Amino acid sequence: MKYIAALDVGTTTIRCHILDSNAVTIASATEKVELLYPKPAHVEIDPDQLWMSIIKVLKNAVHASKVDVKLIACLGISTQRSSFISWNFETGKYYHRIITWKDLRADSMVREWNSSLTMKSLRMGSHILYTLSRNKRFLAGSVLKLMNTQMTMRLMWALQNIPELQEAAQSGNAVFGGVDCWLLYKLTGKHITDVSSASATGLYDPFTMSWAQWAINLFKIPSSMFPQVVDTAGDFGTVPKDIFGVSIPITCCMADQAASLFGSTCFNPGDLKVTMGTGSFLNVNTGTEPHASVAGLYPLVAWKINSEVVYMAEGASSDTGTVIEWIKSLGIINEPHKTSDLANSVDSSDIYFVPAFSGLQAPINDQSAATGFLGLKPTSGRAHIVRSVLEGLVFRILLLYESLCTETCRNYNSIRVDGGVSQNDFILQLLSDLTGLPVERSTNPEMSILGVAFLSGLQCGIWENRQELCKLRQVDKVFQPDIKRGRNYLSVVSQWKRAVQRFKNWY
Repeated sequence: MKYIAALDVGTTTIRCHILDSNAVTIASATEKVELLYPKPAHVEIDPDQLWMSIIKVLKNAVHASKVDVKLIACLGISTQRSSFISWNFETGKYYHRIITWKDLRADSMVREWNSSLTMKSLRMGSHILYTLSRNKRFLAGSVLKLMNTQMTMRLMWALQNIPELQEAAQSGNAVFGGVDCWLLYKLTGKHITDVSSASATGLYDPFTMSWAQWAINLFKIPSSMFPQVVDTAGDFGTVPKDIFGVSIPITCCMADQAASLFGSTCFNPGDLKVTMGTGSFLNVNTGTEPHASVAGLYPLVAWKINSEVVYMAEGASSDTGTVIEWIKSLGIINEPHKTSDLANSVDSSDIYFVPAFSGLQAPINDQSAATGFLGLKPTSGRAHIVRSVLEGLVFRILLLYESLCTETCRNYNSIRVDGGVSQNDFILQLLSDLTGLPVERSTNPEMSILGVAFLSGLQCGIWENRQELCKLRQVDKVFQPDIKRGRNYLSVVSQWKRAVQRFKNWY
């Protein structure tokens, strides 16, 4: 039997699973990622510490599996998106620590650029071009806004504020890349990134499938810094012999949400999944065309394998697991898995909670929004507060789903869910009731791991086709919609949307 190693480098956790040819995990290992906060709004990761943790996780997973390492056919890698580092390609010396996607150091630059005459002119010009040509690329450009979660402004900040990087970039000695790109460099010496990770940077144009030349020119980023963009599956090189004693081929590398879409076997246009982890990510397979959104749904490349290019549209709410951890830290709950029963212990919350620690993303798109409760009363107890928090998390996903339905002409048949928060029955039942769709929870909550395992296994011949993968996907539970309950909740959703308006533009 052949085995697959699947590595996922997330924002808070590093995981490695060893899977057999039935896609069953026979062993795994995890390590926490230490996030650093050197200054207010700065969120970083020490690359040396991350590298040591990755090697430790890889070795521990293989050791725990008790598998002859020669039987591990391939390694697939999934990583967090839009965190980046810059380094000297020849020496490997980095110019700063990994600046994560949660970092807000460039927030003032984002605001300044978005309100600048240059960006307004760019949007206006795109609108005129769309009116004349009906080209969806220009429709996307007509509402283009820079975001803190993209690399663009944080890379600009680094180039302006780190003299050594500035000098090296001007002389052509500096390169940059996401966690995937840096990890591949450490493993293989190559400066490459896959197309799914590139498309999440804010500097890549999914409509032309190339680095966005307008952005390179506008922000004056040296072209020599950019990695080569490659297919999602292929020959990425091999893991060095000194790690395992043998060379293991790396046959897949992709962004975490694209990996989750693949792991959920969302292979057909209109297939929809929601990942509920640190944040919530709604992703839909849009087939062979990128989605042009005016509500803030982001067009991304899901995967490219030889001549096949599959796109996905994404809507995100940055605060989900972070909210659960927050109410735990306050002592409101002790065990997150018990929140479902606690929420069901009262008939209604009569409180409205807006989750916006990182602002409100699509379709509201307000980074200055605040988190808060409305409607607290002397009779409000712990169960009411917990229920309102869980409801708020679902209502945010509902906004994304409503935007998707408004902007697309597809009929959606079900929602596949994964991630740690997807273990909450109250959340999934309410999501089903409000969308009117069956919600399928996977037996395996680690869809990014499963996605890169599937794609790596296909690439190295463990499986022959995707039909085999669909048979391997296991569903833990299906939540069927209660249409009557969904209708009764409409007034609650309406009041919650009023609460959202109160918390907008707070900061």
